[in-house]
Formats: sequence, structure tokens, C-alpha cells
Amino acid sequence: MDKEREYGLFTAIAMIVGIVIGSGIFFKSDNILVYTNGSIVKGVAVFVIAAIGIIFGSLAIAVLATKTTKPGGVITYADEYAGTKVAGAFGWFQVLIYYPALLSVVSWIVGVYMCMLMGWEATPERMAIIGTIAFLGCFLINYFSALLGGFFQNFTTISKVILIGVLAIAGFKYGDPSIIYAKELSATGSSLAWLGALAPIAFSYDGWVVSTSISHEIKNSKRNLPIALIVGPIFVLIAYVLYFIGISILVGPQRIMELGDAHVNEAVTMLFGTAGAKIFLIFIIFSVLGTLNGFTLGFLRMPYSLAIRKMFPMADKVGYLEEGHHVPKFSAKIAFVITMVFIVINYVVQKYDLIPNSDISEIPIVASYILYIILYFCVIKLYKRGEVDGFIKGIIIPSVAILGSLIIIIGGLQNPMTFIYLGICAIVIVIAMLYLKKS
Repeated sequence: MDKEREYGLFTAIAMIVGIVIGSGIFFKSDNILVYTNGSIVKGVAVFVIAAIGIIFGSLAIAVLATKTTKPGGVITYADEYAGTKVAGAFGWFQVLIYYPALLSVVSWIVGVYMCMLMGWEATPERMAIIGTIAFLGCFLINYFSALLGGFFQNFTTISKVILIGVLAIAGFKYGDPSIIYAKELSATGSSLAWLGALAPIAFSYDGWVVSTSISHEIKNSKRNLPIALIVGPIFVLIAYVLYFIGISILVGPQRIMELGDAHVNEAVTMLFGTAGAKIFLIFIIFSVLGTLNGFTLGFLRMPYSLAIRKMFPMADKVGYLEEGHHVPKFSAKIAFVITMVFIVINYVVQKYDLIPNSDISEIPIVASYILYIILYFCVIKLYKRGEVDGFIKGIIIPSVAILGSLIIIIGGLQNPMTFIYLGICAIVIVIAMLYLKKS
């Protein structure tokens, strides 16, 4: 069905920037400093190392994005260039682990900062309830109006860019630059242990491919989506490095590690007093809501993308899109139910501290980059078939993207929990393979 396209270039860029910036950078800075033993220089290094995989990965995915306007994003690319089984495994992984895991944690973070704003005790129950309400709000906005969801994404992206900029500038103006080159606070662990920071950083960067889920609804998507995939991640890298340095020299690495997620509140209180801190916390909440909205916007369409390829149960029902509508209703309801299940799982994990210095959002990270590598090899294959012009675009870019992904994977493996995470992801992928074989 030829539908009117709802989203322009700015919304596509805002979706990438708005999803990537918004939660991870605010509550992962302390985790990063824990891995680097308080070293700001090493923290910046892992930001740049991780960005190699993201930026060149975006460039490689952009090559595939120029070749099709079919719905499904990365599922479409995998289906057309890597085969049905790979596409099905990719899609089931995204539906059953990737999106709901990230959505549950981002909604939880809304609860964290709402409790800070209101001065409430941050009990697991209270944060889970607030997070659930926040997710429900984003779900309803996108379920009933694609345009309203896109508008909200643009608004929250502008808000968070202002917030990041103010905190970065304030850090450089009022902080102590000499802290940047200070010695590590301790020398425990292996010499490569600091690369474990790639896992929380990869979460902070994650979401850059979500915009491909609405590729079929972007105006002139063969031109605009690749531009968004290139501009968005580069902008995010610059913003992240400036913010991380600024907040670190303002509050101090040791203090950030002591405060954990509350270090942002301390920073804005130092700068603007209690009243100013309240205003900034409101901005932060909008920022995180933007990330939540972006992931929700993308997730509602994922079961539909599988169903139209007969890769999902009840395909005819899940793959039905009512005339004149932009959101497949049954697909959206499935996404809602799965996310609610993960919100409960995240609540249990947080309440009983089952994953120290981490959370369930890191479960899909390493597996994601393994799957992305398959798509990067597809670009190389297309080049060899003469379907991609230029040695740089067809060989250099995907090769560097593969290298960047391998670095993130190796960094993720520094965390012993990663092997358990990969096991969970492997189970889902095997189930997908068995279903596709049976059907």
C-alpha cells in the first residue's frame, strides 16, 4: 500500500540523536569511570573507540538504506542481502530482547530522575510505577498519531541538546581542567579491564539503527535516511565527549563514582542552586522521555515487519495495516505486552541487585554488534557484485565498521556477565530458526 510519508530529514536525524542522547550519557558516566578507575582520558578514549563502530557502521548501513524503501529497516536489509533465516533471527532478537530490554531500562531511568525532582525516596516500586506510566504515555502517543510522535521526538531532542551543551560549557568554565590528566584512582584489575567501559558506552550510543524501522515513512528516504545515519552519530560523538569531560572536571571522578546516577543532580545544584537543579531535572526527564519515545516509535512496527514476511506467528493479523493508518495496531499491542514483561524483569533485577554495576540493557549490546557485522559483510558482497560504487564505500567503510564492532565485542567480553547475556540471546535466535524452519 502506498502510504503518505510522515517524517522529514530533521525528524530522522532527531530520532537518532534523540534516542542515542537522553539516558545513557546521564546514568552511565559513573559506570564508565568505575571501569577506567576514574581516568577521564581513558573514558574519552573508549568513547572515541566505540564511535568508530557506530559512525562507520552508520555509513555502511546507509549504503543498504539507499537501495530499498521497503518497511523493516535492518530486517529488510538482512532479508534481501543475507537471507531469510538471518533476517528472521535478527527480527526475533530485536522483538524479544533488544527493544524491550532497552525500553524497560530507559523507562526505569525516568522514574529515577522523577524521584530526584520530587524529592521522593527512590524505591524500586516507585521507580517501576513511574517508568510504566511514562512508557504507557509514549505508547499511546505513537499508537494514535505518527505525527504527534514525530513532533514529540523533535521537541525532546532540541531540549536535550540544550541541556548537554549547558552542562558541558559549565563544566569547562567552572571545573578544574587539571583533573583530566590526574592519575587513576586505583590500579586494580587487568591492563585491559578499562575496555569493559565499552559495554556501558555502547548502551549510551545505542539506538542509532532504530531510525531504519521507519525508513518506509521517511520522505525521500533513499536520500534522507543515509544523511541522518551519517550526521546523527557524528553529532552524538562530539556532544558525548564534551559532556563527559565537562561533568567529570566539574564534579570530579571520585565524587561521580560515589554518587552514581545522582551525580547529574549534584552538578546542576552546584551550578544553579536547588531551584535551578529542579529546572534542569525537568529537562533531563524530557531528554530521557525522548529516548523512550524513539524506541517506542520504532518497536511498535517490528512485529509487523516480521509478519509481512511470514516470519512471525499469526502473520496475517500482525501484518495487517488499516487503510490510512501508519501504525499497525496488533503489532503495537504485541510490542506493548512484551515491554511490560521486561519492565517487571528489570524491576526484579534492580530490586535484588542481580547485575552489579550494570542492568538488563546490556544484554543485547554485544549480540547486536555480532549481527551488524553480517550486514557489513553484505555491503562488501554487493561491491564485489558491482552493485556498490567506489572502493571506499564498498570495502573501506564496511571493513572499518567490522573492526569497530569487533572492538566493542571484545570490550564487552571483559565483563564476565556478557557470556550469560550471549547465551540468552542465542536461545532466542535458535527459537527463531526453529520457528522459521517449521513454518
